[in-house]
Amino acid sequence: MNLKIEIKRDGIFKKFELNSNATTLLNVLEFIKENIDSTLSFKSSCKSGVCGSCAVRVNEKEVLACEYKVQDGDKIEPLQNLNVMRDLIVDYENGLKTLKNRVYLESYKNIKVNIEDERLYRKQSSCILCFSCYSSCPVYEFNPKFLAPFTLSRVYRYVVDTREDSKKSKIDIVQQNGIWDCTLCGNCSLVCPKGIDIKGDIFMLRNQSGSYGYSDPNFVQFDSFGSGGINFSSF
Repeated sequence: MNLKIEIKRDGIFKKFELNSNATTLLNVLEFIKENIDSTLSFKSSCKSGVCGSCAVRVNEKEVLACEYKVQDGDKIEPLQNLNVMRDLIVDYENGLKTLKNRVYLESYKNIKVNIEDERLYRKQSSCILCFSCYSSCPVYEFNPKFLAPFTLSRVYRYVVDTREDSKKSKIDIVQQNGIWDCTLCGNCSLVCPKGIDIKGDIFMLRNQSGSYGYSDPNFVQFDSFGSGGINFSSF
């Protein structure tokens, strides 16, 4: 199969032409490295859509290279919102730091978990930390301190966990640079290779926050008229 693709390197798209029977993007990247340009750098591990290490952007959408079926004319680039270390390899450090803030069972209740309880957070538990949601998120353009979408989904996973006896502490940590900064655009849910509805999880966290006395701080700025300083009764 004759292919023409472009790979972003050092901020510039470089064209590659190859004749290969490779089907997945990862196979193509490996072919290029072995036969055309040994300096091409990318990450992979399981090659089965499990580890998430091969996530990249193709035609401006996040995909797993080991699962994506390459097409003629594809434009491949590293994930967004992360520092590029070399070619398609990015630094995950800043995003992973957001998982260190009590995103685990903090105050454990020793109770029996039934199947219905486990279903509440089964999907969220399938996250492979591929950073596709992080890359697709537009919030980082104006707030680099925004909690990672996968972190917010992980918080929700423990908020609904029947064994967690300290749900409020989980709700507390997502108020600043978290759920209220999210635009609910849904990009994160669209690109998640495991089908996690991260947007839905964030929306549910907003609802849960209300029961603990929190509200959208963007509305706090409204004055006593509730209309941003405009008294509609005068019209």
